[in-house]
Amino acid sequence: MEILSKKFGNIQCNNEYDELHRVILCEPQFMTIRDVINETQEYYKHENININRAIQQHAQFCHLLNEHGIEVIKLSPSKQYPEQVFTRDIGFTIGQNIFTAEMAADIRQGEEHELKKWLESEQISYHALSEDSIEGGDVIVDGHNLYVGISSRTNKASIQELTRLLPGYEILPISLNQRYLHLDCVFNIISPEEALIFPQAIDQITVNMLSSRFDLIEVTEKEQFTLGTNVLSIGRKKVFSLMGNHDINNRLRERGYHVIEVDITEIIKSGGSFRCCTLPILRG
Repeated sequence: MEILSKKFGNIQCNNEYDELHRVILCEPQFMTIRDVINETQEYYKHENININRAIQQHAQFCHLLNEHGIEVIKLSPSKQYPEQVFTRDIGFTIGQNIFTAEMAADIRQGEEHELKKWLESEQISYHALSEDSIEGGDVIVDGHNLYVGISSRTNKASIQELTRLLPGYEILPISLNQRYLHLDCVFNIISPEEALIFPQAIDQITVNMLSSRFDLIEVTEKEQFTLGTNVLSIGRKKVFSLMGNHDINNRLRERGYHVIEVDITEIIKSGGSFRCCTLPILRG
């Protein structure tokens, strides 16, 4: 089944590491820990989010994306959705297809409607997944290989629906420990040969399979908590990564990556980092 954008040239994502040209974000104007839905939020629930600081950090991130020639599209934030900054989860781009997600947590249900409004205003076709819950943080694209996390947010029924819709792709379901929110919190492909991983979250057979496909760079438990795997590749071996994740940032530099360090610690309190905050729609 082929689901193509009417604006063909504006939609294309074949992997996680080609040069990024267009990406969707949402400012954290109403960000707060209202209903605890992950372990990171549990840790920070009493401290909660300093919204002004989160907005400043997000603005700096957007500014740096623009400086690197990336067009940033911003969805309209709403008081109804305190997790709206994490645009990765509400949809994903596979090839020339855009899918909108079915959110699992009650507090996040409806966020995807803002994405649909924007797509419709731009006359961009999309496919709304509705079989069961699936979120973009569990979907990692590498050519015709799709790595899809089986998590508390994405289940087998939705993966089966995706398999029916994309017969030309090999879909590899990856079960992860349910304490970890999404696959991209523990695994992330950053080049054709390399991927970041926190192996303690995935069974050994799957880790062995991944190690046969990629040179795996292990993230420490300390830096997994600050989402060391959740970098954003913008192409040409440039990655956005959290200022303060010294171990993984230094190891990436040793491998020839240009690491763009940004402080988004206020946003990370809610359980997501750079990949979570971005929905790429054009790479190449």
